[in-house]
Amino acid sequence: MAQVVHVAAGVLTDSGGRVLIARRAAASHQGGLWEFPGGKVEPTESGAQALARELAEELGVEVLDSEPLMQVEHDYGDKSVLLDIYRVNRWTNEPRGCEGQPLAWVMPEALDDYAFPAANQPIVLRLQGAGA
Repeated sequence: MAQVVHVAAGVLTDSGGRVLIARRAAASHQGGLWEFPGGKVEPTESGAQALARELAEELGVEVLDSEPLMQVEHDYGDKSVLLDIYRVNRWTNEPRGCEGQPLAWVMPEALDDYAFPAANQPIVLRLQGAGA
């Protein structure tokens, strides 16, 4: 079985109900696809700590309040992922692509217009109300 990569990702929603997504770097696993921002959980971190660190690095935001939304396990064949997904309720600063990655604020029903890694599909469905 492939090694499991533990990832924390955040769902940031603006006052208009739009969700923030980011495009993965072309050279990365599942490169060029859109994702919910986040990254690998280090062995010494909790999921919430990793989320806060990753969103600071990737988006330049400080997470003030988050709560677990769901957990997703997915096996890509060459890699398995365990995604801890958090709803980020409050943060400081306007999110920006600190690593040069494009960002988009998208209404949940329009998420189908973007290509996501397979592991992200359950998150998209939850945000669209199908998995709530």
